[in-house]
Amino acid sequence: MLLLLWLPLPLGSNRDWSMGLLVLLCGGLGAGWAVNALRRNRDLGPTLRPALPMLGLLLLSQAWVLLQWLSGRTVDTAATFQYLMLGLAYSLLFLLVVDLFRTRKRLSLLLAVLVVSGTFQAFFGVAMTLSGVEGLLVGAKTSYLGDATGTFVNRNHLAGYLELTLAAGVGLLMALRDERPFRWVDVLEMLLGPKGRLRLALVLMTIALVMSHSHMGNSAFFTSLLLVGGVFVLLNNKEQRLRNGLIIAGLLVIDLLVVSQFVGVDTFGHSAQAEAVVADGQTPLAADELRATVVKDALPLAQEKLFTGHGAGTFEVLFGKFASADVTLHFDHAHNDYLQFLIEYGVLGSLPLLAFVLLGLYHAQRAMWQSESVYRAGVGLGASVGIVALLIHSLADFNLQIPANAATYVVMCAMGVLANHHYRDRRTRART
Repeated sequence: MLLLLWLPLPLGSNRDWSMGLLVLLCGGLGAGWAVNALRRNRDLGPTLRPALPMLGLLLLSQAWVLLQWLSGRTVDTAATFQYLMLGLAYSLLFLLVVDLFRTRKRLSLLLAVLVVSGTFQAFFGVAMTLSGVEGLLVGAKTSYLGDATGTFVNRNHLAGYLELTLAAGVGLLMALRDERPFRWVDVLEMLLGPKGRLRLALVLMTIALVMSHSHMGNSAFFTSLLLVGGVFVLLNNKEQRLRNGLIIAGLLVIDLLVVSQFVGVDTFGHSAQAEAVVADGQTPLAADELRATVVKDALPLAQEKLFTGHGAGTFEVLFGKFASADVTLHFDHAHNDYLQFLIEYGVLGSLPLLAFVLLGLYHAQRAMWQSESVYRAGVGLGASVGIVALLIHSLADFNLQIPANAATYVVMCAMGVLANHHYRDRRTRART
């Protein structure tokens, strides 16, 4: 849990030293887990067994990266080795989460940790922006001034992280919802109790998401919440449909109020056009147009080695040779995760990763369909919202290339498995 809280703090762990620390910490935790499992000689358990196919898919992709590195199929061996180490760390993190958070109490704690982390990021980002200090925990803030970035360099990466933590908060709120008939005496508890604090955290994270001025981040989260939440309400029985529909609608209304009143619809619309880039007196290109140009110029890279890829982590080295004259900046990522994975991993390395995410979504959806269990359905809803939101956001950004966001996304996929296969407590597990 401390690792999950730490990951976004050092610039999203997107520096060589923080990546190395992530690999070291995951390796140490994994070794401790293995020693403990061997000492107790315990079986796979109800959460780890269904997660094995997903773990196998993650490791299959890492095996392909290892083959790229060993066989010289990469144009940047150092970057490919770094991505291999990160991939193994993500695999270990997935294994740890699905096994260690197997009880309902621990799963609620995991959701709460993500909410706490997202709330801190939101508070820090909003405070820095409104105060005019514009600083980061590590170093000075030199870009995206006037936008909430939290402890990330890029506002879109804060937005991607908040999409996941907001989804965790929505899942926790829906998992803990009360099925008893409504009583007015419950209003005070709803406002001042744990659920009231959770709602306040959701509002703060929503404010930060809007103040990030990330057009795709806002669109992805609201679209995911609307689509997945709509399906969730339709699955409920008639007695619960109205109450759950009001909760989802309340979240959407709060989002709209924040956009229209706190920031302003016009401001949000204008902020969708990112800063212009001027070079050699040419007509400025809006950032959205520049991203489209980068994607268009990078397509030949994907076609060149469609099945095998150029090597994990090699986009930065390769793209300069294919960039058109309109691209006057240095791009180390493709601003489209799907395209970048295809360029670097090829079809052979990318398909296992896509299957891993879809399997996580499948488990989350199965839990969401369990109308007889309020808790499982709620956690399944949260995991589904997070997974779908980043799937949408990845069309125009590179959140999955940022270690903090990639690791948290792996945790969200693990949460899909846990939503469907956790058990209530140790005593219940012993009896079963």
